[in-house]
This record gives sequence, structure tokens and C-alpha cells, in this order.
Amino acid sequence: MRAGYAAIVGRPNVGKSTLLNHLLGQKISITSRRPQTTRHRILGISSGSGFQIMYVDTPGLHHAGSRAINKYMNRAATSAMSDVDVLIFVVEGLYWTEEDDYVLEKLKALKAPVILVINKTDRIPDKKALLPHIQKLSEKMKFAHIIPLSARTGDNQSALVDAVKGLLPEGAALYPEDQITDRSERFMAAEFVREKLMRSTGQEVPYAVTVEIEKFTHQRDVLHIHAVIWVEREGQKAIIIGEKGERLKRIGTQARMEMERMFQSKVFLQLLVRVKEGWSDDARAMARMGYE
Repeated sequence: MRAGYAAIVGRPNVGKSTLLNHLLGQKISITSRRPQTTRHRILGISSGSGFQIMYVDTPGLHHAGSRAINKYMNRAATSAMSDVDVLIFVVEGLYWTEEDDYVLEKLKALKAPVILVINKTDRIPDKKALLPHIQKLSEKMKFAHIIPLSARTGDNQSALVDAVKGLLPEGAALYPEDQITDRSERFMAAEFVREKLMRSTGQEVPYAVTVEIEKFTHQRDVLHIHAVIWVEREGQKAIIIGEKGERLKRIGTQARMEMERMFQSKVFLQLLVRVKEGWSDDARAMARMGYE
């Protein structure tokens, strides 16, 4: 039996959360096309014959701005990297950026073996360009494996799973075989609402938004969830609500359907939008909203 932790790390928007969801065969980490969608460490547990892999999805490592939330996300990613058995370093296709270098320098200081994953290979029109790119990347660090794959289509993901299993220590499983994450249903509910917000609003609003669950109760066969959407300005509140409340209603419908699939229960979801100026740069406010 092999069991251990594998952190999925990289700069923002390289497909880490999409990869985690496909490796698990179930959605537990929210996704969108916007960078910095993932704000917390998300544990996903994959159990199979003779192995248990605890994948740790992390926020994208980036040159942090001055805001408390940016510093929080970098701390969450960095702390996840320091105490795992395997590091999965995800990069995007044929691109390499300064932020990839930033992640690489942090990885070089760690002892765990590093698997380099070249994601989004389905978007590379000329596959012949991949081989020289792999050769070039292999010179940057001694990687345990270099694996090109597509998180979106699932192509070559089995090679990654085999590579991770081969690097895990021997040991007993740490979680029940049917457990998929250590995150609570309250946390998942808040994340589903935030995902729909990220996907439904413009450039500025998603980064000024967080979601807090005020009520999460089972009443007969219905799960009653009351969520507060926090924004930093009145203008952002108006954008989220939309004309005659249509956008907020659409966000609520989409989030409710996601929750019903995840929780296997009828859901009654109530959304409120409130303003708290500067919450994303207020460590105390962030802690109350779950950023600990």
C-alpha cells in the first residue's frame, strides 16, 4: 500500500483545479477562465487498489500585490508545498513566464520530488514543437518526470497518476475509501456561489467578491442555505444584482443546481449582497469570512 500527499502547484490560470477535478472524476474545486479563482487549499482524495493519493490544489503563486488577500493566497500555496511527498508543477503548453520562474525557484528549495506537467497540450496546434520544448524545460531543473497532458480532455492523465504512485511512500490509507475531500459542505456551497459569480461578472467584480454562508440547515428533505455575497463598493453590488435582480437570480439558479448535484439533496438557496469596504485588505474581516 502506498499513500501520501501530492501538491498541485503553479502560477495562476494554468489549469490546476481542472486537473484535480479530472483526477478525482468529480468536481470539488471551482474553475473559471479568470486567474486566481482558487483562493484556498483544496484536498482531493483518490483511493484505488493499493494506493491513496491526497491531491492538494493550491492558489496560483504570483508576485503578490499589497492586498492582504494576495498575501494570503501565496501563503496558502507555499505552506502546502512544504509538507508533501510529491510536487506536481503545472505549466501551460509552450508558454513559460516570469511567474513560472518564480514558482520554480521555490520548488528548488524543497526536498520532495517534482513532476513537471505540461498542461493544455490539446491547444498546441503543432505537436512537433512539444519535444524541443520538453528538452528546454528539462534543463531548468532535475524533474522526476516530465508529463505532457490535457486536464480538459483527460489525455495522458493516467501517466501522471502512475508517476505519482511510484513516488509515494509505503503506508496505510489515511482516509476512508469513499471520502473525496476534507472540506465541509458549507465550504463547498460558498465556493459554488463564488464560481458562478466569477463566471457571470466582468473584469473587476470577481476579485472584490467573497461568499459567506450564514445558514446551512436540513429541514425534512430540503437543505436550506443562506449565503451573503460580500463586495467592496455599491457599484459592484449593483452589477451583481443586475437589472431587476436578473443576474443575481441567474447566479443563484446555477449555484443551486451545482449544490443539488454535489449534496444529492433538494436545495433552497437564498442570496444577499452586502458591502464591506476594503474587506480584501482587512486580515480580521478575511478571517471571519473563512480566510484563515
